[in-house]
Amino acid sequence: MKVHKPSARPEDVFSRRASRYATSKVHDDKETLSWLVDAASPGKDDIVLDVGTGAGHTALALASRVRRVVAIDVTEEMLQEGRKLAAKRGIGNVEFRIGNSMDLPYPDRSFDIVTCRRAAHHFTDLEKALGEITRVLRVGGRLVIDDRSVPEDEEVDALINRLDVLHDPSHVRDRSPCEWSALIRGAGLEAIGLRPYRRRMPLSHFTDMVDPSTESAMGDLVMNASERAKGIMDLEVVDGCVLMDNFFVLISAFKPRRRAP
Repeated sequence: MKVHKPSARPEDVFSRRASRYATSKVHDDKETLSWLVDAASPGKDDIVLDVGTGAGHTALALASRVRRVVAIDVTEEMLQEGRKLAAKRGIGNVEFRIGNSMDLPYPDRSFDIVTCRRAAHHFTDLEKALGEITRVLRVGGRLVIDDRSVPEDEEVDALINRLDVLHDPSHVRDRSPCEWSALIRGAGLEAIGLRPYRRRMPLSHFTDMVDPSTESAMGDLVMNASERAKGIMDLEVVDGCVLMDNFFVLISAFKPRRRAP
């Protein structure tokens, strides 16, 4: 498993891109948001922590189903976008705060649900972040993660992770479903479900925020892939537009009661 050492901090990258994420159709995908909410099984008295909230799409999707949501991110500009969306939608039970996934500023067993959507691939120490999440979950509490992923194929794994690094220098790693299963077990959580899924997107989704030389490198990377890898990604060129499948995974787990030794 190759983990990329990021050349930029997420807060530096996303402070410049925050407004795009507030209106991003990918991040405000109602279907996958509904999957996450259903997997979280929220109750009206639940208190939720949304880690790496970005522009707050997940926190806002959960707000009407729970008592309160605390939405944290390392980027103040992202939090400002989340506050604007909450005000626009008339949502008052979401609190947006600066916070780091690897050092959560909350006591043990503070939350009934923890969510993390499209953010974990930026965490420089995912094991530590999962340990912190486990710590702040109450016994029986639920964790739901939705993140970019890769198939169980070395070439496609390397290609997709390289694309993400070129697109975003704060990227660390997209992980396969098998990697996620091991990480969840290692954090002392018990898996409920693991759902790989795909979304078809143009390559321009990655290249619209990069300079021309990086855009060219990304195009070369994809077009020079093996025919087998192109088949796995279902890559095709339509009227000059490169289309390919992007891989994601939705994971749900809970914190079990400790067994007596």
